[in-house]
Amino acid sequence: MKSVLGNLTLAAMAVTVFTQVALAEDNVTTTTASKSGVKVPECKKGILIPLWEPVDNISKGDKAARAVVYFIALGYLFLGVSIIADRFMASIEVITSKEREIIVKRPNGEVMKVSVKVWNETVSNLTLMALGSSAPEIMLSIIEVVGRNFKAGDLGPGTIVGSAAFNLFVIIAICIYVIPSDEVRQVKHLRVFFVTASWSVLAYVWLYLIIAHISPGEVEIWEGVLTFIMFPATVITAWIADRKLFPKFIAKKYHTSRHKGVIVQSEGMTDIEMEADREMANEDSDVLLFEQHRKEYIEIIRELRKKHPNMDMKSLEEMAEYEVMNRGPKSRAFYRIQATRKLTGGGNVIKKKLDREHKKNQVVATTEDPQLTEVFFEPAHYTVMENVGSMEVRVKRAGSNLNSTLCVDYSTADGSANAGSDYEATRGTLTFGPGEVYKTFSVVIIDDDIFEEDEHFLCTLSNLRLAEVNGTMNNSDNLNLKNFQLGTPSTATVMILDDDHAGIFHFEDSDHETVESIGQLHIKVQRSSGARGHVAIPFKTIDGTAKAGTHFSATSGEIIFANDEHDKYITVNIFDDEEYEKNIIFYVELGEPVLVRTAAEYSTDDSGLAVDQNALPRDPNNMKEDERIAEMGKPRLGDHDKIRINIKESAEFKNTVDKLLGQNNTGFVVGTSSWAEQFKEALTVSAGDDEDDEGEDDDSEKEEKLPSCGDYVMHYISLFWKLLFATVPPTDLVGGWACFVVSILWIGMLTAVIGDTASAFGCTIGLLDSVTAISFVALGTSVPDTFASKVAAVGDQYADSSVGNVTGSNAVNVFLGIGIAWTMAAIVNKVRGEKFEVEPGSLGFSVTLFVVFAIVAIILILIRRSKAIGGELGGPMKYKLPSSILMASLWISYVIISAMEAYGIIEGF
Repeated sequence: MKSVLGNLTLAAMAVTVFTQVALAEDNVTTTTASKSGVKVPECKKGILIPLWEPVDNISKGDKAARAVVYFIALGYLFLGVSIIADRFMASIEVITSKEREIIVKRPNGEVMKVSVKVWNETVSNLTLMALGSSAPEIMLSIIEVVGRNFKAGDLGPGTIVGSAAFNLFVIIAICIYVIPSDEVRQVKHLRVFFVTASWSVLAYVWLYLIIAHISPGEVEIWEGVLTFIMFPATVITAWIADRKLFPKFIAKKYHTSRHKGVIVQSEGMTDIEMEADREMANEDSDVLLFEQHRKEYIEIIRELRKKHPNMDMKSLEEMAEYEVMNRGPKSRAFYRIQATRKLTGGGNVIKKKLDREHKKNQVVATTEDPQLTEVFFEPAHYTVMENVGSMEVRVKRAGSNLNSTLCVDYSTADGSANAGSDYEATRGTLTFGPGEVYKTFSVVIIDDDIFEEDEHFLCTLSNLRLAEVNGTMNNSDNLNLKNFQLGTPSTATVMILDDDHAGIFHFEDSDHETVESIGQLHIKVQRSSGARGHVAIPFKTIDGTAKAGTHFSATSGEIIFANDEHDKYITVNIFDDEEYEKNIIFYVELGEPVLVRTAAEYSTDDSGLAVDQNALPRDPNNMKEDERIAEMGKPRLGDHDKIRINIKESAEFKNTVDKLLGQNNTGFVVGTSSWAEQFKEALTVSAGDDEDDEGEDDDSEKEEKLPSCGDYVMHYISLFWKLLFATVPPTDLVGGWACFVVSILWIGMLTAVIGDTASAFGCTIGLLDSVTAISFVALGTSVPDTFASKVAAVGDQYADSSVGNVTGSNAVNVFLGIGIAWTMAAIVNKVRGEKFEVEPGSLGFSVTLFVVFAIVAIILILIRRSKAIGGELGGPMKYKLPSSILMASLWISYVIISAMEAYGIIEGF
C-alpha cells in the first residue's frame, strides 16, 4: 500500500510539472507579457529572500540550474515545515488529550468514576487540529499580505484553494483505493460530516461572492470579519450536530442485535453497531464511551491470552498497551505525526514510546544497599513432630562482603511451649568464617505421651559482630559494623506438633478469596493437636452464587493423611471467563474423619473405604474409663470444617484494564518531557512503515525490524531540521502551550521563506503565482496530510479521521487563512484611506471550478454509502477503482483548467 501511495503521489507531481511547464515553456524568457498575449509571471523581490540577479537575458542553462536549485530548496523547506508541524501537532495532541474525572450515577444506583476528555472531539478537530493541519497554508496567506504591505497576493489564496482541491480529490481518492476490497469504512458521525461538508462548500461560494459580486474587486472590513466569524459558526453548528441538540434530520432507530448486549443504531442508510449494555442506552455519552473502551480492552487481553497462554501478566500488559494504542481511535494530529516520523526515519511512534517507558520501568523493586551484609534465619518457620528428637535451625549470611569473619549469638525463648518439658533451652554463638554462607545449631525436642495442643517456641539472633578467624572480638573492625546488620527475619518460630493424637482436622480459615485466573485452587487442610495414624477425610464442593460447571468444577472425594503428615490440599478447578467485576462464592465442606488401620485391622464400609471398627461411633455411656481416654485420641473436625471460597476477578486483569483505560491517551505517546529526550529522538533512526508485519500470529517470535536504507537516507536528509526543532520546548511544559506558541512562530518563518522560494521558482520557469500556488505549493503542504489520511483510513474502524476531517480543514482554511489576512488588510487600508483590492480573475475562476467539482465529489461520497458499496472508503474493486479514478481526474482537470485560464488560453471572469 505504501508503494501504491508513493506512486500516486509521484504521478500527481508529474502531472503538475508536465502541465505547468507545457503551458509556460514559450514564456520563460519574458517578464511582462508575450507577443501572443498570454499572461506571464512578473519577477518580484521576496519578503525575506532577494531576487537572484540578473533576471533578464540569462541562458536556458542558467535558468535550468536555477530552477533545479529552487526546486530542491522548495522540497527541503516543505520537509522542514512538515517536521515543525509534527512538533506543533504534538503540542495540540497533548492539549486536547487532557482528561478529567467525573462521578456519574447509573440507573441501577451504582456510582462510578469515569475519565473523560476535557475537549469535545468535534470541537478539537475543527479548532486546534484543523489549525495544525492547515497551519502552513494559513500562515502563508497571512504572511504574504503582511509582507506585501497589506496588498493582495496570489500565492496565499491560491494555495488555500489548491490545497483544498488536493485534499478533497486526491487524498480521498487514495483513501478509497487503499482499503482492502473486502472491507469498507463509513463515516461514523454523519451529522457532523454533513455540517462540515456544507460549510466547506459554502466557504468557497462565499469567497467567490465577496470578490466577484458583493463588492467586485474589493474586500471590505465587514466581509473579512464575517468570513472570520464563520469559523466559530462552523465549530458551534458541528458541536450541536455532534451533541444532537437540534431536531434530528436523519432518521435514527435502535434495535437489538443478535449479539448479546449490543444495540444497533441505524443512521441514514447504514447500521453502526454501538457496544453498549441495554440498560445504559440512555446514559451520558461519556459513560457509554468509557464502558465501550473498557469492553474493548477486556477483549484485547482475552485475545492476547489465548494467543500467548504461557506469557506472564507483565509481558501481556505490555503487549496489551501496544494493541490498545494501535487499535484505538486516534486523532488527526496523531496520524499526521505518525506519517511525518515514518517518512523521516523516526519509526513507529507508539512502539518507540512504549518501549522507552517499559525500559524505564524495568528497575529493581528493592532498594538494598550494595555494600550491606546481613545475617538472618532461613527459613523463618519450622514445623516438627514431637517425636523428632532434635532439629536443625539454619542461619544465613548474604550481601557483598562474605570474606569477613562474623559472630552472632543465638538463643531460644518460650512461646506456648515451655523449656524443660517440651524442648531443651539452648544458647550459643555461631561463627561465619571467610566464604561461609550457612551455619546451623540444634535444638532437642522432648517427647511425651500426654495429649496436648500444638505448641511453639522461638529462636532469636543477637549481638552481631566482626571477629578474628578464631572467633575473638575484633574491636578495630567493629568501627565499620555499619555495613553489617541483622536481617529479616532475626526471629524464627518452631511449631511442635503433638503425635499422641490422631489429630484435629480443619481449614486454615472459614473464608478464602481467590482470583478467577488462578486455574487450579489448592485449599489447605491442616492437622493439629496430633499426627498419629492414617486418617481419611471426605470432602465435597457446594454451590453458592458460583455454579459448578460454570464457574468451577464440582469436586468430591477424600484426602488421606499419612502418619505424621500434617498438611494436605484439596484441588478445585476454577474457570476463567475474565469478567471485569466478579464477586461470587461457593463452599468446600469436610466430612467426619475416619482412622484408617492396616489391612489386617480394617474392614470396608458401604462406600468401600477401609476403616477401623474400633473407630466407629460408640455410646460414651457404655465406655469404660480407658476407652474414653482412647476415644479422646481419635480424629475429629475442628472449628473450620467448612470454608467459603470467594471468586473475584483477577486483580492483575482488572488492574491491567484500569491501567489501559488510564493510558489510552495518544498525548502520552507523542508528547515529550525534556529537551534531552527530544535531541535523543532526533538523533535516532528507526524502522519506518511496519505494515508488512501485520497479520503475524506470534508477535513474540517476530524479530525487531531494522531500519532500511531508505530510513537512513531520509533520517540524514532531515537531520538538520530534526536537531533545529529539538530546541522547541517539550510538550510537558505549560501543558503543551509553550511548544504550541514556539512551533507556530517557526511555521510562520518557514512559510515566509517557502512563499518567496515558490514565487522565485515560478518566475524562473515561467509559472504565475496563482498556478504555482494551486500546484507545487499546495502539493508540498499536503503531502504529510496525504500519508496521514492513508494511515488513518487503513488503521481506523471509521472514515471520520480520513474523510470527515478533510471537509472541516477545507472550511477552516478559508475562515482563518482568508478571514484573518483580509480583515487585517481591509482595516489597514481603511485607515490609510485606501481600498483593499482583490482582483477576481484567476482566483474567482479557480474557486468556482473547485466548488462545482467539490459538489460532484461529495455526491459521489454519499452515493458510496448505499447498500451496493456500504461505505465512503473501500469496497469491491469494481466500485473503488472507478471512484478513485474519478476523484483523481477531478483534481487533474481542476489544475489544468485553472492553469489554462491563468495563462489566458481560455477566458475566465
